[in-house]
Amino acid sequence: MTDTRRRVKVYTLNEDRQWDDRGTGHVSSGYVERLKGMSLLVRAESDGSLLLESKINPNTAYQKQQDTLIVWSEAENYDLALSFQEKAGCDEIWEKICQVQGKDPSVDITQDLVDESEEERFDDMSSPGLELPSCELNRLEEIAELVASSLPSPLRREKLALALENEGYIKKLLEIFHVCEDLENLEGLHHLYEIIKGIFLLNRTALFEVMFSEECIMDIIGCLEYDPSLSPSRKHREFLTKTAKFKEVIPISDPELKQKIHQTYRVQYIQDMVLPTPSVFEENMLSTLHSFIFFNKVEIVGMLQEDEKFLTELFAQLTDEATDEEKRQELVNFLKEFCAFSQTLQPQNRDAFFKTLSNMGILPALEVILGMDDAQVRSAATDIFSYLVEYNPSMVREFVMQEAQQNDDDILLINLIIEHMICDTDPELGGAVQLMGLLRTLVDPENMLATANKTEKTEFLGFFYKHCMHVLTAPLLANTTEEKPSKDDFQTAQLLALILELLTFCVEHHTYHIKNYIINKDILRRVLVLMASKHAFLALCALRFKRKIIGLKDEFYNRYIMKSFLFEPVVKAFLNNGSRYNLMNSAIIEMFEFIRVEDIKSLTAHVIENYWKALEDVDYVQTFKGLKLRFEQQRERQDNPKLDSMRSILRNHRYRRDARTLEDEEEMWFNSDEDDMEDGEAVVPPSDKTKNDEDIMDPISKFMERKKLKESEEKEVLLKTNLTGRQSPSFKLSFSSGTKTNLTSQSSASNLSGSPGSPGSPGSPGSVSKSTSQIAAITTKDVPYCL
Repeated sequence: MTDTRRRVKVYTLNEDRQWDDRGTGHVSSGYVERLKGMSLLVRAESDGSLLLESKINPNTAYQKQQDTLIVWSEAENYDLALSFQEKAGCDEIWEKICQVQGKDPSVDITQDLVDESEEERFDDMSSPGLELPSCELNRLEEIAELVASSLPSPLRREKLALALENEGYIKKLLEIFHVCEDLENLEGLHHLYEIIKGIFLLNRTALFEVMFSEECIMDIIGCLEYDPSLSPSRKHREFLTKTAKFKEVIPISDPELKQKIHQTYRVQYIQDMVLPTPSVFEENMLSTLHSFIFFNKVEIVGMLQEDEKFLTELFAQLTDEATDEEKRQELVNFLKEFCAFSQTLQPQNRDAFFKTLSNMGILPALEVILGMDDAQVRSAATDIFSYLVEYNPSMVREFVMQEAQQNDDDILLINLIIEHMICDTDPELGGAVQLMGLLRTLVDPENMLATANKTEKTEFLGFFYKHCMHVLTAPLLANTTEEKPSKDDFQTAQLLALILELLTFCVEHHTYHIKNYIINKDILRRVLVLMASKHAFLALCALRFKRKIIGLKDEFYNRYIMKSFLFEPVVKAFLNNGSRYNLMNSAIIEMFEFIRVEDIKSLTAHVIENYWKALEDVDYVQTFKGLKLRFEQQRERQDNPKLDSMRSILRNHRYRRDARTLEDEEEMWFNSDEDDMEDGEAVVPPSDKTKNDEDIMDPISKFMERKKLKESEEKEVLLKTNLTGRQSPSFKLSFSSGTKTNLTSQSSASNLSGSPGSPGSPGSPGSVSKSTSQIAAITTKDVPYCL
C-alpha cells in the first residue's frame, strides 16, 4: 500500500480534559514490522522525528469529526487526535482505517465506544437499530422519555445518535418547535427543551455539526430558552440578535472565517449561558462540546495569523493619528480579544502567534496607544501588554533598551507604564496593582537570560536604574521632603505602599544596583519619613523596607544607616506606639532582636550609644537589655584585646597543634608506663610552641572568672522575663519639635570617640572606626520575617 503524506497536528488529551499540541508533521499509513500490523505514522515537518506511531487495532473506536479530525483512545485516559489541514487528507486516512477494520468509510465511528454487560448486549443485539417515534407534536412526551431512558446506556446512546443522524430528526424537531411557539404550547416547548438537552449529552460531533449550522443554531438556542424549572423563559435569541453586535473593525474577506467566528461565539454562549451547569455525571458527556470550541478557536487564530493583509491594516490603523477615537477603541478591543483567544493555544502555537505580532510591530503600537488620553483604550492596551510580558519578558526588555538609544526617557514604553501606575484614578488602584506586577516581572532577575556574549541582567538593570528608577521613586521623594508625609490620604498611601513593595523586591534581588541608588539618593531616610503616616499599613511597609536592608547584613548599608542616624524614626515610632501590643510593636522588636541574635556589632554599638536612654526602661521583653549586654561584652573585648585573642584560641579546639606535635604526643602516650597513668598524672610532651604554664594559665583563669560572672549576670536578666503577660513600659517621652535635637544631643554625648556613627568618625567606606575594624564575618542564616 502506498504511503500518502498529509499535513496534520497531533493532539493528546491531558488530565484537565484539555488538548495538548504535540507538534505538526505529515501522516502516512503503512505496515510496521515491530507492531505487526498497519499503523499510522506522523513525522515532524521540522526535523523528521517520529511524533506518532500507532497501530490501527481492529477493535479500537475511531471517530471522524468536523471533516478534518480523527479522534481515538489508545488506552484508558489516553486520547489522541489528528487535525488535518485538508479534508482530502482526512478522508484518505479515514478510508485506510476503515479498510483495516472492515468498516464502511461513510460512518463517523468505527466501533462501539464502551462494552456493555453480556445481558445488555444480548438484549440490544435482538434489535439492530433504535426506532424513533414519528416526529409529531402529540408524541413529544414519548420522544423525551426515549431520549432520557437512552442516556444511562452507552450502547443505547450510540444507537439513538445514529437514528437521529440518519433520519434528519433534528430538523424535524425544530419545525415542531416553530409550531409550538406559534401556538404558545408551553408543554410541548418544555418537552423540546428536555429532548435538545438530551441530544447535547449524547456527546456526538456529527449531531453538533447539524445543530450548530447557520440554519439551525438559533432555533436550538430557542428550544433551550424553555427550561421548565425557570419562569419566565430566558430571552437568549433576543440578546444574540439585538444586543450582541458583531463589529468588523477590519473587513474580513474570507466568508469561511467570518462564519467560523459567528459559530464559535454562539456555541461558547450556549456552553456558558444557555446550558444548565452539568452535574458530576454529565460533565464528561460534554467533552466533545469543549473540543468543538477549542478546535474552532485554534482555527480562527491560525486563519487570522496567516492573513498578513488583515494584520498589516490593523496595526496601520492603530498607529495612524488620523484614526478617530471610537475606531481606535474598537481596534484595541479586537486586538485584546485576539490575544485572549491565543491563550487557548499550545506553547508552540502561542510562540508563533506572539512572534507574528512582534514582527508586525505590536510594542511600538502599544507605546502610541498608552500615550493617549482615553482611559478605556489605555486599559485595553495594558491588558495586551500583560499578555506580552507574561509570554516573553525578554522580548519586552530588548525592545525598551533599543528604544532608549533613540528616544527621551519621558516617552519610553516602560516609563509610560510607570506613569499610568502613578496616575491611576481608581480609588482602589486596581490598574496600578496590575502594572506593578508587570514591572516586577520585568525587573525580576530570575527570568533574565544569560549568554556567552552578554548578560541580560547586567544590561537591563543598568538601563532601568539610569532611565526609569527616577520616574518610579518620584512620588516617594515628592511626598517626603518634611518630617511627615506632605500628603497622607488613603489613595496616596496605597500608591506609596505599592512603590515600596517594588523597592523592597529590588533590595532583595538587585544587590549593588539598588544599593548604590539608595545610598546616593538617600532613599532610606525618605522612606522612613512614612513611619509617621497615619496609615499603619504604609508605616509597616516603610519598616519592612528597612528590615530587608538590615537582613542583608551589609556593612555598606550599616555605615549609611549609622552615619545618617536612621534608627531615630524607628525609635520614635516605637515610643509613640506606647504600650499597644500590635503589629508595629512586634515588628520593631523583631528587627532589634535580629540585630542582637545575629550579633551585628556595628549596629548594636550604634543603637546602645545613641538610643539606650530611650529604650532602657522597656522590660516586657529582654531584647534591649540583651543588646546592652552584647554591647558591653564587645567593649570589654575591645578594651582587653589579649582576652579576645585568648577566647579565639580556646574556641579554636583549645590549642590547635600541628600534625608533628600530635604524632609525638601519641607515641609518648603509648610508650608511657601504666604506673604513671595510675598515679593520675597526665603525660604532656615538651613542645616548642607551648608557653610557660604561668604565662598561659594566669590570663585564662582571669578570663574564665569574668566569663562566669557575665554568664550569671545574663542568666539573672533573662530570668526576669515575664512569660505570662506584657507589662507596659514605664517611660514617657514627649515628641515635640525639639525631640530630634534631644535625641541627637543624647547620642553625641554618649558616643565614644571613634565609635561607628559618631559625628567625629562617620562610617563611610573610606574611614573605618575602631569598633567596626574588629567586626568578624557572621554567616548565620537570616531569620525569616514577614508582615
